[in-house]
Amino acid sequence: MNASVDKPPEDVLPFGREILHDEARALDALADSLGDPFERAIAIILGMPGKLIVSGLGKSGHIGRKIAATFASTGTTATFLHLAEAIHGDLGIAAAGDVALLISQSGATSELEPVIDHFVAVGIPIIAITGNPRSMLAEASTAALLLPHWPEVGPEAVAPTTSTTMTLALGDALAMTVMRQKGFTRTDFGRLHPGGTLGARLKPVRRLMHGGDALPLTNQNSSMHEAVVEMTAKRLGVVGVTDDAGNLVGVITDGDLRRNIERGLDLPASEFMTANPKTVGPNALVDEALTLFDEHRITVLLVVEEGDGGKRPVGVLHIHDCPAAR
Repeated sequence: MNASVDKPPEDVLPFGREILHDEARALDALADSLGDPFERAIAIILGMPGKLIVSGLGKSGHIGRKIAATFASTGTTATFLHLAEAIHGDLGIAAAGDVALLISQSGATSELEPVIDHFVAVGIPIIAITGNPRSMLAEASTAALLLPHWPEVGPEAVAPTTSTTMTLALGDALAMTVMRQKGFTRTDFGRLHPGGTLGARLKPVRRLMHGGDALPLTNQNSSMHEAVVEMTAKRLGVVGVTDDAGNLVGVITDGDLRRNIERGLDLPASEFMTANPKTVGPNALVDEALTLFDEHRITVLLVVEEGDGGKRPVGVLHIHDCPAAR
């Protein structure tokens, strides 16, 4: 390897930018090239009773793993099958009702032939992602998604770059379209991602709220002295104010108390409260609560169940209860 630097340092940034611009142009060409095969591929995946088997070799295999993971995390049962392992026994993972998504830029990799033969014999439809319309893979497929001819970016055009970028983006387009067509929601997504910060944001509010005996409440006709006692006992810096039917009509925070303390604690809670406070439902996602915290510059939300013309408080959510906000 030649360790000398042939280009001046000032050429580095323009060169890096040109690489990205060139790949972006390739993606534009890919988007413009989509047609009936893409619609056919979507229909095949939506109609499959089994799982999606994504397979590739080398760099196509790495991209295939990501595509399979994206499908699996967005509501479509999917698995990755390495082509080299497939021809040594792992083809047993495939069964009638499955769909295969095979990735190969050349479409003529030697390992493809026995895999294609097996899928055809079992009756598994093949969706191809390839750059060769006359290849064995394209001709065997039910839907051939062809990558536009575009040189691999970089010196000497020797490494798979543009082709893998287009393949990954095309996999995203397939997965996101299927996700939309299935009506897969953020709540569904949250059930499949219970861990980490993302999982925390997609939990239902009821998992983090303070409820039951920990819920600070007072009646609108109670004195502020009673409200302060309740607020202090529950140590959440807030107390919900209810009417005689138990419906939420207001909220009193530490800030409300400080701003009005000089008026005296003998006044009813209704005199101190903020009426019609922002609330959230127990099944709303924490992500929605975080949006409310941010939009309205508040730190606490009463959690209510709506019905019979009122809002019955069932919990309190503080911004500090949300791990994703810390």
